[in-house]
Amino acid sequence: MINPSINGWIEKFFVENDLNFIDYSNDYNTFYSDIRQSGFIYGHVVSLNLKTPIDLKGLSHDEVTKIALLNSMFSIYRIVKQNKIKEDFITQINLFYKKIQHENYNFLNKLLPSGSQVSILESNLNDRIQTNNNIISKNFSHIITNALLFLDVLAFHEYLVKKDLSTKYLKEFELNCIKVVSLAFSIKKVKSNYDELLIKLFENSLRYTKFKSVGNLQLETIPLEKYDFEIEKLYLLDLAQMALWSDELLEIDENIFLNKLALKLNVPLNNLIESTTTINIFIKEYKNEIPFFNYSNPVKHFYDQTNNTVTKLITRNKKRLTKEIIESKELMILLAQSTTRELDSDEKKKVKKQLLDICKSVPSLTIFLLPGGGILLPILIKYIPQLLPSAFNENLED
Repeated sequence: MINPSINGWIEKFFVENDLNFIDYSNDYNTFYSDIRQSGFIYGHVVSLNLKTPIDLKGLSHDEVTKIALLNSMFSIYRIVKQNKIKEDFITQINLFYKKIQHENYNFLNKLLPSGSQVSILESNLNDRIQTNNNIISKNFSHIITNALLFLDVLAFHEYLVKKDLSTKYLKEFELNCIKVVSLAFSIKKVKSNYDELLIKLFENSLRYTKFKSVGNLQLETIPLEKYDFEIEKLYLLDLAQMALWSDELLEIDENIFLNKLALKLNVPLNNLIESTTTINIFIKEYKNEIPFFNYSNPVKHFYDQTNNTVTKLITRNKKRLTKEIIESKELMILLAQSTTRELDSDEKKKVKKQLLDICKSVPSLTIFLLPGGGILLPILIKYIPQLLPSAFNENLED
């Protein structure tokens, strides 16, 4: 399985999928349709656009999104360049990200030692999907990844077509996206938790502008005629659909707005219908998984998110973790006794210390050593009986 949280995942992804990439030729419409159905457009990726689906179980939401971003960028590269030269793609995408990074970030990069083109790309992709930088803020927030990631795909497309790119394209497109979204929100008569969280998602995803109220803004004044490519138009239409979606039913005013937007974008009626139908089907199928629709108490959400994080880490390091625990005889005895009696304070300290020592030996588990990492230990301990061999359980019975 590919692990996008450690170095080398891009090389492995290309090797394993060398014959699995879809050749869209010059078919932008099919490419966008696939991207939309994968959930990438909606900020909740459920699949990758490959000939044969790959197993995404065990991967976190941000890891799946990271792979989806790479795959989408490679697809648009192949459409424009009409080739599948991986090395040239990696060079081009790194040059693209260097172009759009903030000046202070570029200055910092000059001070740091440079790695290989692949490692630079891994760092760039990681930076683009994140909106929360540490594990604690991530787990307390419903907002984990960048909701406007398709802007990267559009900007990369612009860069490849024109062989250059200024940040002006990204700034203007992002601003126009938010204007469209703001107008759509203003039309909704009843606001729900979904709308509030979606606004936060857009706010956290902005890089060049700020989320503002519409004020006296009118659809007619937004310069959308400049966008010639179908994927640009359809994306703007889909963002409006996201903002207007509530219960699969569009009010009269909302329908009027969407029709005006489609007309201004010069998008055919059948594309508007497809946009409306697709988001309804997608949300109906994945509503229970999409964070916007599962608002919860922040403390409960933190526990759920942390539980998922620790479970993922344990699953990936099961063999090594099991071996280290078994080799620690005193820890094994204390863990066994903890299931039949309450450990005293000294014994609890020993368990904590020895578990942290084990975590030091497994790089992926160093999260437990970070400030605040101690609160994750009870979750780790909860999964230990499932990791250990049957002899461990038999000892408990004895």
